[in-house]
Amino acid sequence: SIESAPAIKNYFVWASFAEKEMKKMGFDHVKTVRGIVESAHFFKHPKKEALREKYKVGDNFVIGFVFRNQLRKSVPNLLDGFKVFITENPKANAKLLLHTHWGEGWDIKRLLDEKKIDNDLVLTTYFCPACDQYEIKPFEGNGIDCGNCSMPKVSHTTNIKHGVSEAQLNEIYNLMNVYCHPFTSGGQEIPVQEAKLTELVTLVTNYSCGEDSCTPESGGLPLEWAEYREPGTQFIKASTSSTSIAEQLKKVYNMKPEDRQALETQARQFVIDNYSTATVGSFFEKCFDEMPLIDWSTIDLTKIEKRNPEYVSKEELSNSEWLIDIYSNILKMEVDSSDQGHKYWMNEFNNGRSREQIENYFKQTAKKENKDLFKKSLKEQIDFDRDTTRIAYVMPDHSEDVLMSTSVVASLKRLYKDSDIYFFTKREHFGLIDECPDIY
Repeated sequence: SIESAPAIKNYFVWASFAEKEMKKMGFDHVKTVRGIVESAHFFKHPKKEALREKYKVGDNFVIGFVFRNQLRKSVPNLLDGFKVFITENPKANAKLLLHTHWGEGWDIKRLLDEKKIDNDLVLTTYFCPACDQYEIKPFEGNGIDCGNCSMPKVSHTTNIKHGVSEAQLNEIYNLMNVYCHPFTSGGQEIPVQEAKLTELVTLVTNYSCGEDSCTPESGGLPLEWAEYREPGTQFIKASTSSTSIAEQLKKVYNMKPEDRQALETQARQFVIDNYSTATVGSFFEKCFDEMPLIDWSTIDLTKIEKRNPEYVSKEELSNSEWLIDIYSNILKMEVDSSDQGHKYWMNEFNNGRSREQIENYFKQTAKKENKDLFKKSLKEQIDFDRDTTRIAYVMPDHSEDVLMSTSVVASLKRLYKDSDIYFFTKREHFGLIDECPDIY
C-alpha cells in the first residue's frame, strides 16, 4: 500500500486510522471512504420485546458479540470483563450472547470452566440446516438435536457452512441490550455497523478501525487496550482491557433511558451517514463524474517511452536531486520536490532506507512497466466489426474475486443487454471465466 501510494492520484482507505498513518508519511492525498454496509437489512425490530420473550431472554441484560471465532477476537478479555460486571452488578441479571462457532478458534467452553463462569450465563446461536431455524441457548456441544424440527444431531453453533439469514441475524441483534466488540486489529469490523443499525450502543476497542466506531458521534463507547506485537510480522496489536469492558458495560446499564436512547438513535444515523450504499455510492459517482474524459483513440502506445532499468545513477547528487534524476531516467517520469512520490522516498531516507534499496525498487518497477506496456495493443484484441458499445470489467486478482465477479457481470449484462463485456484479468484466472456466457 505504501509503495503504491505515490503513483495513485485517488487513494482511498476504509478507516481514518489508515489515513492518519499515511499522512504521517507525507501522503496528503489519502482519504477515508467507508466500506459499504447494506443498511436496509438491519433495524430496530418493531416487535423487539416479543422476540425477547420468544427466545427466553426476557428481562436479562443481554451483552452481544457477533464474530468469527478466530484469535484476533478478544474472547478471553471479554469473558474476564463480563465476570467482573456480573460480580459487581448482580441485579443486572446479565447474560452474554456469543453468535459464533464454538468449534474453531478459542475453546470457549474451556475458558468458561477456567474462569468459573456459569455456563447458563453464556448464550449462543444454534442453527439447523434441516429446517433453517435457529435457537438461542447455552452451549451444549455441536451436533445436537434440533429444538424446532427434532431432527437428530444436525444443529450446530452458527458457522461459515451453515448460518442464519440476514433477517434472522437482525433478530439476534435485537435480542441484545448492548453490543461489545473487543478485537486486536482490523480494517473494518462489519458487525459493529450492523449492531449500530439495530440501534445498539456499541463498545469497541479504541484501535485501528475501532477508533471510528467508539465515539459519542457514532453511538459508541471506547474500550481501552494495551499494545502487543504479533510474532513474526511484528504488527502492532491491541489487547483489550477487561476492566474497561466491565466499566463501559456498567455505564450503559446505569444510563438514563433518554440518554441511552439518544446514543442508540445516533448509532444508526452514523452508519447511514457514513457506510450506506447511498452515501458511499454517491461519493464514487461524483468522483468518477468529475474525472476528465480521455479519448483513448488518440493514445499511441508506440510513442510511450520505454523505461530504462539499466540506468546508472549519479552518486554525487543530493538525495532530492538524485530522486528526481532516477525518476526521470529510470521511470521516465518528470517530478519535482512537491510530488507525493518524491516526498515519500525522502521520508524513507529518514527511516534508514539506502540509495541502493530505492534504486533496486525503481529498476524492478521499470522492468514490470516495460513488460506491461509493450505488448499486444488493446485495439488488436477488440472486435471492432460489431456495432455495439463495450464494457471493460477489470479484476486482475484474486481467484475468489474473479469468480465472484461473474455474478456482477451477469447483472451488467441484464442492464446493458446490447453491450459486449470484456473481462480483464491475469491469464491464470482465465479458466474461472471461460464458461461465463455473459463475457464477450
